[in-house]
Amino acid sequence: MAKITLVDTSCLLSFFLLLLADLSCCKEILVGGKHTAWKISSSPSDSLNKWAESLRFHVVWKYDGQKDSVLQVTKEAYINCNTTNPAASYRTLSFFTGGSAPSPAPSPALLEAQAVPPANDYSTLEPDNLQTLSFSQLLPSQGSTQASRREEAAKSKMSDLVTTLPSPSSAPRSASDFFSDPYDSHPLWFKPSLFLSPVFDSESYISELRTFVPFDTLRSELRSHLASLNRELVDLINRDYADFVSLSTKLVDIDEAVVRMRAPLLGLREKIAAFRGSVEAALFALRNGLQQRSDAASAREVLELLLDTFHVVSKVEKLIKVLPSAPSDWQKEDGGVSLRSSVNVENSTQQDGTTMRETQSMLLERIASEMNRLKFYMAHAQNLPFVENMEKRIQSANVLLDASLGHSFIDGLNNSDTSVLYNCLRAYAAIDNTKSAEEIFRTTIVAPFIHKIVALETSTDAAGSSGDELENDYKQIKHFIAKDCKMLLEISSTDKSGLHVFDFLANSILKEVLSAIQKVKPGAFSPGRPTQFLKNYKASLEFLAYLEGYCPSRTAVTKFRTEAVYIEFMKQWNVGVYFSLRFQEIAGALDSALTSPSLVFIQDSDLDKRSSPNLMLRQSATLLESLRSCWKEDVLVFSAADKFLRLTLQLLSRYCIWVSSSLHTRRGNPSPSPGCDWAVSATTEDFVYVIHDVNDLVSEVCGDYLGHISRHLSSCSTEVLDVVRTSMLQGGDKLKEVLPLLTNTIIDIIVDKSVEDLRQVRGITTTYRMTNKPPPVRHSPYVVGILRHVKARRTESSLQQFRRKAQKRAGAASGASDDNVSETDKMCMQLFLDAQEYGRNIAALGLKPADIPVYCSLWQCVAPADRQNTISV
Repeated sequence: MAKITLVDTSCLLSFFLLLLADLSCCKEILVGGKHTAWKISSSPSDSLNKWAESLRFHVVWKYDGQKDSVLQVTKEAYINCNTTNPAASYRTLSFFTGGSAPSPAPSPALLEAQAVPPANDYSTLEPDNLQTLSFSQLLPSQGSTQASRREEAAKSKMSDLVTTLPSPSSAPRSASDFFSDPYDSHPLWFKPSLFLSPVFDSESYISELRTFVPFDTLRSELRSHLASLNRELVDLINRDYADFVSLSTKLVDIDEAVVRMRAPLLGLREKIAAFRGSVEAALFALRNGLQQRSDAASAREVLELLLDTFHVVSKVEKLIKVLPSAPSDWQKEDGGVSLRSSVNVENSTQQDGTTMRETQSMLLERIASEMNRLKFYMAHAQNLPFVENMEKRIQSANVLLDASLGHSFIDGLNNSDTSVLYNCLRAYAAIDNTKSAEEIFRTTIVAPFIHKIVALETSTDAAGSSGDELENDYKQIKHFIAKDCKMLLEISSTDKSGLHVFDFLANSILKEVLSAIQKVKPGAFSPGRPTQFLKNYKASLEFLAYLEGYCPSRTAVTKFRTEAVYIEFMKQWNVGVYFSLRFQEIAGALDSALTSPSLVFIQDSDLDKRSSPNLMLRQSATLLESLRSCWKEDVLVFSAADKFLRLTLQLLSRYCIWVSSSLHTRRGNPSPSPGCDWAVSATTEDFVYVIHDVNDLVSEVCGDYLGHISRHLSSCSTEVLDVVRTSMLQGGDKLKEVLPLLTNTIIDIIVDKSVEDLRQVRGITTTYRMTNKPPPVRHSPYVVGILRHVKARRTESSLQQFRRKAQKRAGAASGASDDNVSETDKMCMQLFLDAQEYGRNIAALGLKPADIPVYCSLWQCVAPADRQNTISV
């Protein structure tokens, strides 16, 4: 029997690599022709290992596929030579192999196995026998030492090489497909992809499958999968076998070729190293040259910068020396005395039509532009000794320029010279010294007039009631701005002039106004006198709006409002404290009225009559007056309108709480709020007055009062107006919520009093039981008193008419026979007459008894059977 064993596919790959290393020829040997061809020799000198050492093998199995076959069986069937139930059958077989070292001793099973020669030709095998062949790893003895090492490495791996064959049910295959996968499919529970998982665990895998798969089936399936993997590997090796064989021929004389190539490569390496050195040297020289050029350029820039700085300083000094005709020379500051008697500078005109004053301003503008250039050079030439030595000259030039420019600007302001002012402002803007121009304008023009106005106003009001009013001061300041400041403001707001950097409104005018008020009239900012504070505050807002009118654009307005002086001016007006004082004043008046121990009617106060003629109670009138006070012109501050709206809603809530707490106190629940004890002793008329006032307040709050608030907030957005309207309507709904409570209280009072009269109903049974009284012809006396608390007063004539109708009804009823009327019928007749009279009293109040469900139920209980469906009183 012949046997091919494949255990490790990697061993097979190593075997083929060893075989290809020294493979030079192959010899075809036919086996299986003799009985002794496969017998293991007992002589050590004639062993299969020696025979395998002298040969290389290309093993080809040749047999008649129609008569013989190669079978695949299980291990047990292989040991027992049982071919009755093979797993697979193959009709052709081809295999390439070889060896380089003696194989280990055969296994005992192989030693006991003895080949059975075929009954036919050498090219066939008997179909009933499983042919087995034991291969040793074969290699000629003349192999090199390196080959011997490879042989020893492959020896341990090829000893158990076993090849399992495909099933006989498959179609015949060629020799190249011998090691391919069989076409049988795996069961659904067997998933080969799980073996590739990096967390695969064989023990857990087997334990999970053994719960529903027999162990023999699992083992058979795993062996089948292993065989398919081995066949795939062998098929890959056989497919590229020709390339492996030609690889050994291509590697002949490779060492000599390497030696031949080493010399020219070394020479090339030396040339490359020399060229690299020369390139690096040239690159280093080039970098040094570039660095020197860069240093030279930097030094040249510094030198040019120093030269430019020197030239600019010299030029500025020369231009400053050319200013003998400055205002300080031809007009003294203290009195304006002329230094040149022969020339009238004020009226002198040059040949080109420009005055000396304008010429000087133009020269100052030129000097300022040069100074701006000098600042640029100074910023780029810091920490240079040359520049540090020139700092004194530069500072001296700055001082002279500021002085000359200030004199020229003051002269232009005093003489209202537009050209001079324009040139001076451009000069100030060029040297970025706008603060000096604003300060000169404030101290020279604005300050004298403001102090004169405020001081004069203070002395005028010294004998008056108040000296902190600002409205008249603002009017005079507005006139002064329109007369003496408008020209400068228009020049500074000229389009595309570059003079927008000046803010004379804030830093000159508003700054001086704030300073004067703080020094002379500090009480104007005090909210301790709310009326005076509000008047001054509104006048100040109007003054700021007037100043904003001189701003040429919205951007200028925004800039004006972000100035530090503007913010400081607004901080002086403490609107929060003012609102707190108004809150105490308005809310305190209402709280004082609501804490009264009893209801106060308006008839006791003529003032309340005039303020709220429709209201009946002083508490309600005080609420309406407080609500109106929140939105008066002399109380409301628009910037705190949200706070006054909140106060309005709080006043409405306070009144609602007062009413509801009073009603709870009447029911016996003590209220922690004072002023709620009036409800304990109040009559129905008192509660009617409260209902009347609540209805009037709801009508006022949701009507004219809401329109009044909307007019004050007309400048707000639609969203704000919607929120205000919703809030006020909710306040009106809060008032409406107390109306059902008042109505129920009145009902309780009337019911309690009417119950006393209804107790007389019990006397009807006593009247007609065990007595001979005739049937009733009129209602009981108690019926009239049931609604006496709510029934309106009737005139005497109406009462007489009522009596005559009652007598007619009684006469009509007296004609009935009394003999057959029982006591129960008499009682029912009396109750029916009482209910009928009660219905007439209800109708007298303007109500329809048929529309009252409770009365309908009463009618059906006491009315005769023929009148239950029709209510007629």
